[in-house]
Parts: sequence; structure tokens; C-alpha cells
Amino acid sequence: MIKGISYWSFPGGLDGTKPVRDAVREAKAAGFESIELCLSSRGDLALETSESQCRNLRSCADSEGIQISSVATGLFWAKSLTANSAHVRDEALDIGKKLIDTAHWLDAGAVLVIPGAVDVFFDPASEVVDYQTVWDRATEAIDALLPFAEKAKITIGIENVWSKFLVGPMELRQFIDQFDSQWMGSYFDVGNCMPFGYPEQWIRMLGGRIKRVHFKDFRRRAGTAEGFVDLLAGDVDWPQVVQALGEIGYEGFVTAELIPTYNHHSNVHLANTSRAMDAILGR
Repeated sequence: MIKGISYWSFPGGLDGTKPVRDAVREAKAAGFESIELCLSSRGDLALETSESQCRNLRSCADSEGIQISSVATGLFWAKSLTANSAHVRDEALDIGKKLIDTAHWLDAGAVLVIPGAVDVFFDPASEVVDYQTVWDRATEAIDALLPFAEKAKITIGIENVWSKFLVGPMELRQFIDQFDSQWMGSYFDVGNCMPFGYPEQWIRMLGGRIKRVHFKDFRRRAGTAEGFVDLLAGDVDWPQVVQALGEIGYEGFVTAELIPTYNHHSNVHLANTSRAMDAILGR
């Protein structure tokens, strides 16, 4: 498997202020083989970023000898594909198309898509949308995005997130299978499913639908976002996770997504994460 790190794992990553070139160099220096970049509202990768700018970032990664595994975005939390407002849903579709274009220009191969939300766990003021409505709107949205993904040869990876939608592996599997497309799959997050089940069970049930993997650890007794901890410091049964990934023949990107970063000395955070991934992967 290919050991990677998320751009969001760097200070300034969440708000897009970390220069991508610096993140690439630091990732390489810490021993990572790939990086997941992120489309933000500002910074090197924003909605206004051009094809030529993306190609330059791709060249930078190539020169450092590091692959770009995928492109994620947090913009779908504020502009949901399943919002009650038709205008917001249209804006979200435009974000999805830009995300696909960006991944194509970066030769990243896949995008991480949050398909919809019943609510937003970190925003008490967020609207609550009926689950069946979310399913229907998410299905319509992915149907609209798939032609763009197929043309660009970019896989849409649906991530299991804390949105009270697709909270079990059977639901996620059914959602993916309805599209019957090779450009559709799961962006499986190990830590995100911990409050609801066991990641090794999800992996076996999703099987070849898994196109990308996030590595996160979680302490169940915390029960909230405060439960996310450094790799190997939580309750994830990593030997079982790696065994399950081997059973389904997964040999692709595994990307550490560590949020929040350390308040100081972020290089230590990267080094600790890199060493933990080496141990998990048996290197």
C-alpha cells in the first residue's frame, strides 16, 4: 500500500493557507509517498485556481518524487448536495465539478465527496434534512456528477462521515451499487466508523468498492470529535484492519488524516504519523 498524508494534517491546511509546495516537500521529508490535496475557499487550490496552476503543482510533486493520491474538500459542509435550498444544491454541484476538474489537472485519480447530510455534527445551527430526502437528492447529485467524472477518468469516492447519512456498510454499499459505474466507490475512513462499528467489518463488506482509504484513530469512550487521536493511540484494531485490506486485495493509497495538528512543532506530528504508519503497514 502507498503511505500518504492529507494536506489537512499540516498547520494552515484546513483554511487553505499552507503553501502546497511546502506541504509536498515536508511530506516527502517525513517519509510519505503521497499526499492528498484539498480544494479550499482560498489558497493554492481554490475554486478560482486554473488548470495551468494545477499543472504547476503537479510538476512540483513530481520533482519531489511524491504522488498526489486524491483531492478532498470541506466546502460540501457549507454547500451541501442535499440542502433544502435548490440554489445551494446548484452551488454544491458546481463545487463537485470543480473538484473533478482539479483532480484531473493534478492527475490525482480520485476525489473525496461528502454526498449529503441529515445534519452537520459540528454546527448546532445547521438545518436538519429528512433521511429519505437526503438519499434521493444525493442520488440525483451523484448522477449529475458521474458523467463529468467518467469523462475526466476520476473516481468519485463517497466518504463515510458524521452526517447521520450512510452510517452502516450495507447502506453505503447499496448507495454505491445503484450507480453501476466503475468511476464510483467508497473513500473509506477507518476512524470515522468507530462510533458505529468495526472498520475491519466495513472493509470486508465494501470489498472492491473501496477506492481510497483514510487512516485515523479514535477512542470510543470519548464519543465525540475529541476522540480522534494519533495513530496507535486509539481503539482501532490495526492488525485486523490491515488483514481485512489484504483479504479484499487493496493495494492502493492509505492516507493519514490527522486533525487537529499539533499546536507546535508540526514536524514532530508528521514524523510520529509516518512512523506509526510504518508500524501499521509492517515496514
